[in-house]
Amino acid sequence: MKTNSIEIKDDKGNRTYSDTYSEDSNGFWSKRECDSEGRQTYREDSNGFWSKREFDDKGNRTYYANSIGFWSKRECDSEGRQTYYEDSKGQKTGTPIQR
Repeated sequence: MKTNSIEIKDDKGNRTYSDTYSEDSNGFWSKRECDSEGRQTYREDSNGFWSKREFDDKGNRTYYANSIGFWSKRECDSEGRQTYYEDSKGQKTGTPIQR
């Protein structure tokens, strides 16, 4: 199975992490988007699956959701330790930070 990928590069020829698209010889394709730190923030494919991720300023994943209905939220302290977790299946641990 042959896969073709398109990588986006900046004006200096450096790979950017904003978008990557690939498609194979069977017509399956996937696209991903990354933030400036290279962390994947969005992905979708030709099967209709998608996922989204959000991160805090320190790179800790704070939110995840996908096309099958699953989602999760996390909070971390200043050292990056998870202090709170909640998901769509009803799991909860820790205490949310009061803002």
